[in-house]
Amino acid sequence: MSEELFQKLGQELAESHRTVAGQMFGKPCLKINRKAFVASFQGEMVFKLGQKRVELLKEKYIGSVNWDPSGKNRAMKDWLQVPTEYSEDWHALAKEALAFTDTGQ
Repeated sequence: MSEELFQKLGQELAESHRTVAGQMFGKPCLKINRKAFVASFQGEMVFKLGQKRVELLKEKYIGSVNWDPSGKNRAMKDWLQVPTEYSEDWHALAKEALAFTDTGQ
């Protein structure tokens, strides 16, 4: 299911914005201006939103964590990994991540 949602999101954003599919740390991701803003990881979605926003959203999305793509306790402060139970919000989070990344934050 999450892979299907990731693909659908990627197609929509490619049509409405100038995003492209790519890889980041060997994980499928979406990029704008060669910068990743969303990725698919372990059946969940990961969004680049900035440290302050990530900390706020952890309270809303219980079970979400800072993304640690290596699994070696080196989580990325600007990235939030959101569980599938919140998949209805992934589209809005992806657009927010796109805006955050595209403004050069």
